[in-house]
Amino acid sequence: MRAEPPAWAPGPAQAAALLEEAADLLVLHRDFAAALERCEAGCDSLGPVPGPVPGPGPVPGQERCGPGPVPGPGPVPGQESFAEVKCSLCVVGIQALAEMNRWREVLSWVLQYYHVPEHLPPKVLELCLLLYSKVGEPQVMLEVGSSWLRAQGNERLPEFGSLLELYLAQVLLPLGRFEGAEELVRGCAVFDSEQQLEFLGTIGESRCRWTQREETRSAAEEQQDPATETLLGVLSQKLLTMLTLLRRALRSMSNHFYLLPYKKMLLATFLLYLVVVRLDPASPTSLPFIYKLVQLFRQAWAAVLSPIHRPPIRD
Repeated sequence: MRAEPPAWAPGPAQAAALLEEAADLLVLHRDFAAALERCEAGCDSLGPVPGPVPGPGPVPGQERCGPGPVPGPGPVPGQESFAEVKCSLCVVGIQALAEMNRWREVLSWVLQYYHVPEHLPPKVLELCLLLYSKVGEPQVMLEVGSSWLRAQGNERLPEFGSLLELYLAQVLLPLGRFEGAEELVRGCAVFDSEQQLEFLGTIGESRCRWTQREETRSAAEEQQDPATETLLGVLSQKLLTMLTLLRRALRSMSNHFYLLPYKKMLLATFLLYLVVVRLDPASPTSLPFIYKLVQLFRQAWAAVLSPIHRPPIRD
């Protein structure tokens, strides 16, 4: 009696085909949206990652072949290829999202397939750390990186040391989290004493540079405040002087117009309005009337202005 293949076997084959298609769309055709769709379809076809068998027992799908215990605990056959295909799909999906300038969605998109940060593959975590550091948002990976590095089992991975160093350089130190960085290095069993001293020295140098930048920034702000106050004081003094001169000019004009008889001034204004606005000088019928108005305007002008300040009027 032939053994039936595991229930999850068609998943990796279908996901691998979708992965190849997504890679072609990403690299060759530059169709990022279509590549992302293939990655999502491939991850959905895989479903949850199969976990290791906890002890001796039949592998799912072998019950019909007769009894036959598994020779000990270990991963399910095909589990490594399953995880690699899913990781590769997420890597292509991350690149597609970044190309479409949708980098803010990367972390949430990845976590919908791995659910918790502790289960992220090292390659996916590395891409997320580099991406959010490049766009100037390292704080997004602060809790995710800490959870992954503190999770039991991840220390045994060969990529753990490089990921810890990347997390320190790209997240903790740029954010000024020096105490957390020192605690993480001291509690890491992967590094020996010499490596720990080297990392602690790097953290100390970064702390000194951070302190110097903060002191320089504070000094610049303190110097800028007096300069701003001086500039504002000069502008305020100039504005006050201009307002004073304007007030004096208005007062002088009001005093001059107050001395003129209001009735005569209104009559002169009305006559000038009739000549300039209401009459058409180009019309022949308006010439005698304009001449009379000019005579009246001369009389009003002579009555308004005193003989001392009367300007000469020429015909």
